[in-house]
Amino acid sequence: MRTIIMGSGRVGEQVARILDKEGHEVTVIDFDAEALLRLGPDYHGRKIKGVGFDRGVLISAGIESADAFAATSSSDNANIVAARVARNIFHVPRVIARLYDPRRAEIYQRLGLLTISSTTWGAQRIYELLTHDNLDPIMSFGSGEVKLIHIDVPPQLESRIVNHITAPGEIVVVAIVREGRAILPTLGTQFRKGDIVYLSVLASAMDRLESFGLA
Repeated sequence: MRTIIMGSGRVGEQVARILDKEGHEVTVIDFDAEALLRLGPDYHGRKIKGVGFDRGVLISAGIESADAFAATSSSDNANIVAARVARNIFHVPRVIARLYDPRRAEIYQRLGLLTISSTTWGAQRIYELLTHDNLDPIMSFGSGEVKLIHIDVPPQLESRIVNHITAPGEIVVVAIVREGRAILPTLGTQFRKGDIVYLSVLASAMDRLESFGLA
């Protein structure tokens, strides 16, 4: 995958390193030459000094053939401008913009831009750890409205069926790992001792898990 990353701060640097390590073709753009140097000798991708939403800089970075673009600078405005240029002018298939101010996320989503707010994710994660310390969210979807979590089946659920902890539109059991093998359960599937259960949960329904003895 050919990926362009605008911004070589802590987030952009880590994303670039991960993609580079996985064998992807990565180009990092930053107006600060010192920031580009932080990528270090282990980084094998390209580095371009320049403004990440400048058309000429983007063309030099290969945006016309890019598969993905991530705007990860410290400026919300710069990230959004760069993301819109990548998406609307160069038609990059995958475009994502990092936002510091979560209040802007809804506006940009209406423009068709995928955004990530570290402020929102961080606050939500702290809330989860404070209030549901035994639940382990693996992934969040959208702006955190839906969580994918996994739990070890507690004794009170052994021999109960999946339907017991299913709440349509709020809580769905999506998979069970049993003796090292994953299965897609039906509403009548029984839980067994040692099962690991993966659930898709609406964020507003996390408290409801308490009624099932899971939180």
